[in-house]
Amino acid sequence: MNILITGGTGLIGRHLVPRLLELGHHVTVVTRDLNKARATFDARVNLWKGLTDHENLDEFDAVINLAGEPIADKRWTEAQKQRLCQSRWQTTQRLVEMFHAGENPPEVLISGSATGYYGDLGEVVVNEDEPPHNEFTHKLCARWEQIACGAQSDKTRVCLLRTGAVLAPKGGMLGKLVPLFRAGLGGPIGSGRQYLAWIHVDDMVNAILWLLNNDLRGPFNMVSPYPVRNEQFAHALGHVLHRPAFMRAPASAVRLIMGESAVLVLGGQRALPKRLEESGFGFRWYDLEEALHDVVR
Repeated sequence: MNILITGGTGLIGRHLVPRLLELGHHVTVVTRDLNKARATFDARVNLWKGLTDHENLDEFDAVINLAGEPIADKRWTEAQKQRLCQSRWQTTQRLVEMFHAGENPPEVLISGSATGYYGDLGEVVVNEDEPPHNEFTHKLCARWEQIACGAQSDKTRVCLLRTGAVLAPKGGMLGKLVPLFRAGLGGPIGSGRQYLAWIHVDDMVNAILWLLNNDLRGPFNMVSPYPVRNEQFAHALGHVLHRPAFMRAPASAVRLIMGESAVLVLGGQRALPKRLEESGFGFRWYDLEEALHDVVR
């Protein structure tokens, strides 16, 4: 396949692109920073600096849209909320326009979203049919998904990646937590009872390949079948790193530091990959501690 990827230098893209190359696919990565992309990928990867110089996507068989400003890197000021939204919405809208501008559009658009689509649902077991809470993360993801679905036609199917916390080396959530835990400063956050829907980056990549190669469409929870509570996660990470994990971060302190974005760590989703498993996809990483061992070793 000839595949276009946005957000290819991000956490998921850095693992996905090499796998696609190994499988013999031709990959083009859309990037704002050509030097960073060239340093990340080998010469087999074609690079586009943005989408404005291209009219349509007829040369591609598939598009994987992973672009978006990192959601947890800064406090959610009104300006930052706009950046989070527009970095996702504008790129996706441009892709949809390019799908419709050609005569032979790609067969599939696989477009990013997140389990934040559901908001904080506490103890509720969440599958793809669960009605969401109307929080900022839902508004962001719902509009993102709505725009992506505009590419759907009799020639193109659309898959939506409602992704949980991706466990991967050198980045993501673990990039922030591992140094704290190594220093003996790790532990549960707030009550510790909130659920964390997680997925090993290898399963994430394999699930994207599954959607690429099978006639599937609609939303998919990209999460392990076994979500855990925050306190279970802290205990497992401390055990893997041979460090104590009892430095609980009070919810009040987290809200003071993070503001509205504290919902990302004080809330959660007990999300399950119902539609992925029903389609026949098999996970490699079910056990959290085994997954953490593999990632941090």
